Amino acid sequence: MAKQELLRGYLIVGTNELKRKAALKKLKGRLDPSLEAFNLDERTASAETDPSELIASLYTAPIGPLRLVIVHAADKLPKEASEALIGYLGNPNPSCTLALVADKLAKNTRLYKSVASLGKTAVIDCSPIESRDLPNHVMKIAQAHGIAIEPAASQELIARVGDTTTMLDTQIAVLAGICRDAGIIRKQDVVDNISRTAEVKPWPFLDAVSSRNAAEALVQYRLLGDAQAIRILSLLTGRVRELICARSMQDRGTAPRLASELGKQDWQVRNHARWARAFSQGELEDALHACAETDAALKRGANADQAMIDLIFSICGAVR
Repeated sequence: MAKQELLRGYLIVGTNELKRKAALKKLKGRLDPSLEAFNLDERTASAETDPSELIASLYTAPIGPLRLVIVHAADKLPKEASEALIGYLGNPNPSCTLALVADKLAKNTRLYKSVASLGKTAVIDCSPIESRDLPNHVMKIAQAHGIAIEPAASQELIARVGDTTTMLDTQIAVLAGICRDAGIIRKQDVVDNISRTAEVKPWPFLDAVSSRNAAEALVQYRLLGDAQAIRILSLLTGRVRELICARSMQDRGTAPRLASELGKQDWQVRNHARWARAFSQGELEDALHACAETDAALKRGANADQAMIDLIFSICGAVR
């Protein structure tokens, strides 16, 4: 986009905010800053969007070589406005570029097809980063800020601020300033300087128990809070059953089919076989029995915190 002639229209689609922001920055960078007030029309679509007024803006002659019209929330355009844009893209203003920004827009919609027909680069994919790829993406963000980040620090940062790329970028910028002399962001730097704002997910807890890391499991359990004990126990029981299934399929030589048997994606069970092997014969079955006993104890009114901690130590094979 920065080097080639701009197309008459683009669709910036997806919820990766950092990538969307970068795409819009490149587009706006084509405008003469001194004339931006005349040549930039940036608006948000709604049910009240006036199709004729929008088309009039697109056909307005720029002061200079380029006019840029950006429509945010383009997936919220009313049908009349969407149809008007489809007609416009069939005969666009050669001095104007339209940028439609949307969280999602189906490929089979007429508006998507109209923009896509403008050229191979017309649709800018800003799909969210998959959870499994997010730690590596955080490392790339850190590199862009001129600093390295430990894998453990990357995981801790995601746990604290969530998966919003703009928030991750903002916090890495802060950490980069603090850790510039050291040349690397370490986990303790994240713990010391970044507040926890993201909703705590149960998966790190389940993974810690599965790997029999009692210390990490307790840390993650404390973050979740004993008020969620019943929900956490249900998830933990499900994970133990998955590990039993993984062990059984491994013994039968059918481990490659584990994901399909559990109705999950391959990446969601990639560690299950390794975790299952860490339990000796009968231990996983004992763990499942312990989960059932804990469930019964909680329903009898037992202290949730004590019952869950006892269960964690039991499954992890740790001595208190």
